[in-house]
Amino acid sequence: MSYTALARKWRPRTFAELVGQEHVRRALVNALESGRVHHAFLFSGTRGVGKTTIARILAKCLNCERGVTAEPCGVCASCRDIDAGRFPDLIEVDAASRTKVDDTRELLDNVPYAPALGRYKVYLVDEVHMLSAHSFNALLKTLEEPPPHVKFLLATTDAQKLPVTVLSRCLQFNLKRLPAADIAAHLRHILAQEGVAFEPAAVTLIAQSADGSMRDALSLLDQLIAFGAGKAGEADARAMLGTVSRDQVVRIVELLASADTAALLRCAQALEEFAPDYAQVLDELAALLVRVALRQAVDDYEGDELYPPELLERLARSLAPEDTQLFYQTAITGKRDLPLAPEPRRGFEMTLLRMIAFRPADEAAPARAPAAGATRAAVPVTGTGPTAAGAGSPAESAPPAGATDPWAAIVSQLELSGAARQLASHCVFLGRQGGVVRLGLDPRTQQLRTAATEDKLTQALSRHFTESVRLEFQSAGAPGAETPALLARRASEAELAAARRAFEEDPLVQGLRERFGATVLPDTVRPVK
Repeated sequence: MSYTALARKWRPRTFAELVGQEHVRRALVNALESGRVHHAFLFSGTRGVGKTTIARILAKCLNCERGVTAEPCGVCASCRDIDAGRFPDLIEVDAASRTKVDDTRELLDNVPYAPALGRYKVYLVDEVHMLSAHSFNALLKTLEEPPPHVKFLLATTDAQKLPVTVLSRCLQFNLKRLPAADIAAHLRHILAQEGVAFEPAAVTLIAQSADGSMRDALSLLDQLIAFGAGKAGEADARAMLGTVSRDQVVRIVELLASADTAALLRCAQALEEFAPDYAQVLDELAALLVRVALRQAVDDYEGDELYPPELLERLARSLAPEDTQLFYQTAITGKRDLPLAPEPRRGFEMTLLRMIAFRPADEAAPARAPAAGATRAAVPVTGTGPTAAGAGSPAESAPPAGATDPWAAIVSQLELSGAARQLASHCVFLGRQGGVVRLGLDPRTQQLRTAATEDKLTQALSRHFTESVRLEFQSAGAPGAETPALLARRASEAELAAARRAFEEDPLVQGLRERFGATVLPDTVRPVK
């Protein structure tokens, strides 16, 4: 009993059947319809995106017995022979196995001779970048001035390795990776035509795993149908691909949202029995977070077969947008760092702990209540990790010391910036009598007082008091008085000290110290307002 693989059975035979690559299809169709067909084409792109398929369709267009056309008939002897791989005037060469200059010269010896059956003799050279330097030199002259009955179709996965002398003699087409949505739509069409029962989520998983390659997608689909005994189910797809179930990925996001560190670690440990690829788990996690972020940004985002809109809506409400962004960035950074971890599972667990440790907002985390009067702290993560907010929940605290000083309150309301605001901030209010405002200037900041800054401060105070005022400065302030700048500095130092205490006393930080030997760098802790 013979069976034809899906990748061969469903290979496009006309430009109309081609999935994607519209920019290539349009250029070739226009060239064929106008009769302006170049003698050499170069198709580049990753594996399985249609390079040799397009070359074979072009060969049919050139040799169809009904004439050169963008729509070959598919029924004449030439079309059928090209589809079957037995057309004598389509010479397919695998450059990876014929790299020597003698092979190239032997191939080119037959170029001057007329086609045996067709209109054109077409040379399809696959993986052309594998040719040796001498082979390219032998090819150059023929490639530049071939006989009128010869067309060269070159295909490569690495166009950068081709000499510029070759590139300059070809029309170049860079084939793109196919979008997962286009691959999934094509797979659903094929499954319907083949009469195979399938679950949409399974098709989506296959399309994503194919990484832009239609051929890879069809091969994986073939494998899934065999694995699932004639069906394409989501559970079978995950088992075959080695991915965890989406319920487990959703559970991880839910635990991240609640900041339940103990339950999160138990969930990570439970994955061990499935022997997962932890890099792939982080991929799944990042993919879900992308959908959550889209739901947060766009109200009518509908989701897809893997994650329906009602699930995304629930997760979007449970996460702050900044948390979503942090978790996503940490997931992709953690995947990059995974090979450096002592073992993949530990690297995965540390990635999850990093998400909790440095989240910017965690009001919903009951296990992480700070000490009384503490302020939130942010810690920049050095090395490869992202900069994010650290432990310690925000708490109600007294207003900064400067807010209760009358002059500080006035300065905060003035429409000033730059040096003029600095001048006001380094003064002490000594009193006002009629249109005269007396200020004491800190002797260490006399350089701030210039004609321009004094004029701007005068105008700002006139607007504030709704009458014209004049300034009088003294070089010393009232005994015990502090300028707004000094008050602000004292308040900032107090906030920083409180933030450091909150961070040191945070239960999660203490847990990281005890379990992993983590070290706190006090100089990197700063309050977040």
